[in-house]
Amino acid sequence: MNDSRDVTAVARARLGRRTFLGGVGVAALGATGLAGINLFSATLSPAAAATAVPEADKDPLNLLRRMLSYDTQNHGEGANTRPHAEMLKAVWDNAGVPAEIIDTPQPNNVHLIARIPGTSSAAPLLMLGHSDVVPVERENWSVDPFSGTVRNGEVYGRGALDMKGANSATISALLQHISEGARFERDIIVLTDCDEEAGSFGSRWLAANHWNKVDAGMVLTEGGWFLAQKDKTTPMLITATRQDKVYFNLDLTAHGTATHSSKPNPDAAIVTLSRAVAELDSWLAPVHLTAVTREYFTALARATDDAEFARAIKLMLSAHSQNARERAARVVVSKSSYPWLHQALLRTTHAFVIEDSGYKENVIPSSAHVRINCRGIPGGQKPREFLAEIREMTAGRGIQVTLAAPAGKTEKQYLDELDKNWATPPADIDTPLFRALAGAADETYPDAVFAPALFEAGTSLAPWRERGIPGYGVYPYVLDNDQLITMHGNNERIYVEALRQGTAFMYRMFSRFLS
Repeated sequence: MNDSRDVTAVARARLGRRTFLGGVGVAALGATGLAGINLFSATLSPAAAATAVPEADKDPLNLLRRMLSYDTQNHGEGANTRPHAEMLKAVWDNAGVPAEIIDTPQPNNVHLIARIPGTSSAAPLLMLGHSDVVPVERENWSVDPFSGTVRNGEVYGRGALDMKGANSATISALLQHISEGARFERDIIVLTDCDEEAGSFGSRWLAANHWNKVDAGMVLTEGGWFLAQKDKTTPMLITATRQDKVYFNLDLTAHGTATHSSKPNPDAAIVTLSRAVAELDSWLAPVHLTAVTREYFTALARATDDAEFARAIKLMLSAHSQNARERAARVVVSKSSYPWLHQALLRTTHAFVIEDSGYKENVIPSSAHVRINCRGIPGGQKPREFLAEIREMTAGRGIQVTLAAPAGKTEKQYLDELDKNWATPPADIDTPLFRALAGAADETYPDAVFAPALFEAGTSLAPWRERGIPGYGVYPYVLDNDQLITMHGNNERIYVEALRQGTAFMYRMFSRFLS
């Protein structure tokens, strides 16, 4: 690359939050991609023999668009991840990094593990990113969800946000270091796993069968959000999650009289269930603040430019009664630019995800069912307490409430298991990885606030956490709320410029592990 491009890259890297996505950056990147733009300061890498890595592989947009072109939809029983894994294996091969595809009992549903050798015997750093994605509703997308279309400075595609974009930033940053001849002081393992969204052969299966390949001292995966101010582009809060919410499902079933549809009856199962759903939809579980979420909201109040929003957060944190806390929380959510996210970080959530009833249009069915997906705050309301509250609310309404326990487990056994998950402490933040994340955030987003956080969803980290290995999460690109809610939705997308800056963040994070 010529000197002028290097100077431009260093200047961009030093820009504060007020210039993020400003000027010609978005338009230029949206039209031409990132090829030829040096994202990184070469002064961070030690002198060593450089490796010739194809420019396209170091370009996070180019790599992401290739990832997005592979249809790795997981409809509940795994996905065909082999072609995607073979493409990435070729990328690692081109860089001289050993990589292997791990077959599972399900054909073409595979894991990929790459390992960059380090210079010491220190416990490896594991980068965990899933290759499978949730299904798409093609008719509701404005572009082909597997084309990697770039439009108005945003790259679209299923997985752009969750989480092929994060995988691209991670791999591109590592390849840049390799191209500069960098050596790391410990092994860096990059696991691109399958069955994260659903299936039987995900990280638990991999850990049970190939632990020696994924044993590590620290793990980084998806999770923490990089949030923008109300202008939707200025970096505000950079977070790394150290804990996931507790996942469980409830089934609500109503029973009624089955009869001919020509004679509507007052106890129709669908109607009974619908009334219960409507009531539960307007109800919120109580607010529970823990040490983790208090630290998050304290940082958010410090980070925001919105004085009224900050004041509402401080009132919520200082409330001396549950009623006062609930009132303040409602104001916090109403003033947040990310209301669905912040609602989810305050309480156990319940979402209606699957509803089924009936089998013929001239028959009023005898039963109706809805599944509710729930996410509890560790250290907050226990899942068993939430279940009891739902049962109390639906008592006398002809509604059966069942905890959806895994096959072979009783409700009591599963509640005991959920209690254990609920009591799992957050990851220790006094580690080289968390310090590296904090340092990279300070350098890449100097005017934003960095903080640990709770992830409102779940990850593949369980096998490592169960062994006491600290794990964290980041989605390394600044998002606005319109993009955030496309996660598992339609027109999933991220800013191209945010991907570029997030790749620089990952590069700086890895620089903390140079030998």
